[in-house]
Amino acid sequence: MQEYSKSKLNRIKRGQIRATYDVSAINTILDAGFIGYVSYIYEDNAITLPMAYGRKGDKIYLHGSQANRMLLALLEAKKMSMTVIHLDALVLARSGLHHSVNYRSATLFGAVKKIEDPKEKDAALFCFMEHMMKGRWDEIRPMHKEELDRTLVVEMTIETASAKVRDVGVGDEPEDYNLDVWAGLVPLKQVAEYPIPDKGLPQQMEIPAHVLAYYEENKNS
Repeated sequence: MQEYSKSKLNRIKRGQIRATYDVSAINTILDAGFIGYVSYIYEDNAITLPMAYGRKGDKIYLHGSQANRMLLALLEAKKMSMTVIHLDALVLARSGLHHSVNYRSATLFGAVKKIEDPKEKDAALFCFMEHMMKGRWDEIRPMHKEELDRTLVVEMTIETASAKVRDVGVGDEPEDYNLDVWAGLVPLKQVAEYPIPDKGLPQQMEIPAHVLAYYEENKNS
């Protein structure tokens, strides 16, 4: 089992029993998501924004316009942090203090660089699209050079990371278990609904196999 080394930066202090530094477990959390929360400093203000991402190995790819202030700030700092979280259940206890949630979260720390080479940019955007929906890249038109030129692509190399997972039931006080109060879990999940075609020609087209495959894999069963 490969693990990230622990340091003051990534070591989890509270709830250590739920911590993991396992690379495979952290990658599984990342691959199950598509939105990460990225933090940066802009004019001495701390800002966190949600960003779509792609992952390949120990690389995370973000993209935006060439004037994107967040990406420019990350490149200036030459480092970044990103958190991905999945909310899996509401934990309803017998007392307010013990209400909680079940979740999977991963926080990444690493170095940042700008991707300049057109072929590398193209590969990074392919990774981004494949992370969103496998097979989508091959069904859309190729990117124009002007589009690539207008797009700023940033690569993060994950240097260290940690994750926390809570996947258990209610943890009430022993004396509260006989109270006349309902307690338990309300499971939560993100599901895909049936694809809706855009106006125009798509309304007369069959839904592509890769879109239907995504729907079947992620629909509410």
